[in-house]
Amino acid sequence: MHIDHRFRGPPQSGNGGYVAGLVAAPIGGSGCMVTLKLPPPLATEMELARDGDAIRLIDDEALVALAEPAEIAIDVPPPPALPIAEDASRHFAGFDEHVFPGCFVCGPERAEGDGLRIFPGPVGDAAGQVAALWVATADLADEGGHVRPEFLWAALDCPGYFAVQPRSGPAVLGRIGVMIHGRPRPGEPLLVTGWPIASEGRKHRAGTAIHDRDGRLIAAALATWISIRA
Repeated sequence: MHIDHRFRGPPQSGNGGYVAGLVAAPIGGSGCMVTLKLPPPLATEMELARDGDAIRLIDDEALVALAEPAEIAIDVPPPPALPIAEDASRHFAGFDEHVFPGCFVCGPERAEGDGLRIFPGPVGDAAGQVAALWVATADLADEGGHVRPEFLWAALDCPGYFAVQPRSGPAVLGRIGVMIHGRPRPGEPLLVTGWPIASEGRKHRAGTAIHDRDGRLIAAALATWISIRA
């Protein structure tokens, strides 16, 4: 397995959600928890190794990520209506200041059809909830015409950061667990939301979700973000 430069988060490493989705794929890609041990390097041949029920991503002899089956219990708040999510994106904090502006998921430097361009902004007084509108492009689909699971994992990544950012400051993804309930097709408008759960020291827990335009839940995640120096 290797990570193409297109799928970066920080300039020299892969987007955490995308990489986690790839590592989780051999054990079903849903009902999995992935822990990122090291920044996943770009354009580097790595090994996916099975260890019992778990999958290890190994670079040379270093453990980069570990995927394990897990029960992911998530209380998902209802999403806002599509127009509210679209308006929230206009107030995305990353337009003014962004730690990784080239991020595949939320980087404002990425062009249409290159990055996902998911820009979660605050939803009124909704307990810290952020939301964005996302329309997946055709190149993200599998042979059956559905958005590939690793891109759902990617979409569930960054909105969690912007939900905890007021408390965390600059942070990177440490762990993410995902449940996938449906597979959308490219071109469908999707609601992506994030909300803070708890913070303790440098660790910050967040929930994220993807809903269709009618409010049906497609996927949800629990994530832990680790504060870093700016």
